Amino acid sequence: MAFSVSGSGRPGFFRPQSEINVTPLVDVMLVLLIIFMVTAPLLTAGMKVQLPQAQAARPLDPKEPVVVVVGRDGQLAIGDEKVAADDLIQLVKLKLGDNIARVVHLRGDKDVAYGRMVEVLDQLASNGITHIAIVTDAAKSGAGERSKAPK
Repeated sequence: MAFSVSGSGRPGFFRPQSEINVTPLVDVMLVLLIIFMVTAPLLTAGMKVQLPQAQAARPLDPKEPVVVVVGRDGQLAIGDEKVAADDLIQLVKLKLGDNIARVVHLRGDKDVAYGRMVEVLDQLASNGITHIAIVTDAAKSGAGERSKAPK
């Protein structure tokens, strides 16, 4: 039995198919899309919030901040290590490295003299370290009423 190439035989009998069947590909892609759409929200951790927009917003520095601590007795420390007042600027600049615009966190005990905090702030600012943040704790629920200004 000879096969006809000219098409005079039965239609569709052993004819080469010249089109690519994309239906299985589309089916697989749609299934994968549905799987990713269902699992993607489950992978995010934390609480959903809508952040406010700000024109002056800058990305956070991933490096740990330099923390200057003023103790109750006026002693100075950078992180956990105690330092003398004369060595403070040199050690802070050493910790900052080339990026002098990095923020220095200033933590002071609540009982330290106000003048001592101002001295440390002035010492840092007069030596070119101007990005200083004073660190505080969040107020407790009962303490907020005490700090309200009189009317």
